[in-house]
Amino acid sequence: MNSNVVNIETRNMETQAGSVLYIDIIVDESDLKSGVISLLKKLRPHWKHTDIKLKFFTEGITNMLIGCYTDESMEEVILVRVYGKKTELFVDRENEVRSFRILHSHSCGPELYCTFQNGICYEFVKGTVLDKWLVRQPTIYRFQTEVPSFDIIASEIEALKKQLSQIKSPAVLCHNDLVCKNIIYNEAKGFVKFIDYEYAGCNYQAYDIGNHFNEFAGVNDVNYNLYPSQELQRDWLATYLETYKQCNSMEPTVTDLEVNKLYVQVCKYALVSHFSWGLWALLQARYSTIDFDFLRYAVSRFNFYFKKKNEILAMQFP
Repeated sequence: MNSNVVNIETRNMETQAGSVLYIDIIVDESDLKSGVISLLKKLRPHWKHTDIKLKFFTEGITNMLIGCYTDESMEEVILVRVYGKKTELFVDRENEVRSFRILHSHSCGPELYCTFQNGICYEFVKGTVLDKWLVRQPTIYRFQTEVPSFDIIASEIEALKKQLSQIKSPAVLCHNDLVCKNIIYNEAKGFVKFIDYEYAGCNYQAYDIGNHFNEFAGVNDVNYNLYPSQELQRDWLATYLETYKQCNSMEPTVTDLEVNKLYVQVCKYALVSHFSWGLWALLQARYSTIDFDFLRYAVSRFNFYFKKKNEILAMQFP
């Protein structure tokens, strides 16, 4: 064991700043590697210490920052920050720990794994570090990262009820969860069938279609660049109306006016879909034991709702 690393003794049952684990160890700047390895033996005892790889970052001007991982895919990366000497003279470290915990609890920051004598270990957040160009992008500085408050949610629900009560979308049997994985295509036999009827029931026609269009963006990695174009939606809706009429023994001719009317209905009910699944995700985030970031999913649904809300509610029927 390196002599520069002193007091290597983990107080597993003791904590610093509330529930944050404290490891009684100091990492010497003159032998960072040995100190960090000794620290990780305590923080991640299941890691094989001979497999630990270190990446030294040089951008920081106050502290030393080291990324630690064991596999090339870097599924789990722990950041070890070693405080610069005498930085405690102008940085309140207790306040820093408190800020870490508060921000993480609101999904605005990384998880703090532990503190040690002269530093902290915390979660590595995957993503793109902003530069002097990205920081100017409206899509970045306008991005909403928090779930709306209860008052905002209640207000939006009332506004949607008022807006949609004027829309005469027929009530039909709906699947209500037409994500891609719930639609099966058999190329050999030439059919499409739906599966998983957990959420099926009577609902508005425009809701089920709008919900289906929303699901083009995916679930695990939501990407609204994949949202169907207006051209695709109109072609889809024309096909749907033709089939709907045939199933109801009607003349299958579909007019542009009918397509335009349904298009506006679907756009407006797509907002309801975002809101209902956003609320669903909040409930799941509170109670589900499934390994899925429900809170992040809720934020993505609410963000897109507020991004498109004014544009869609202003749409007029033909």
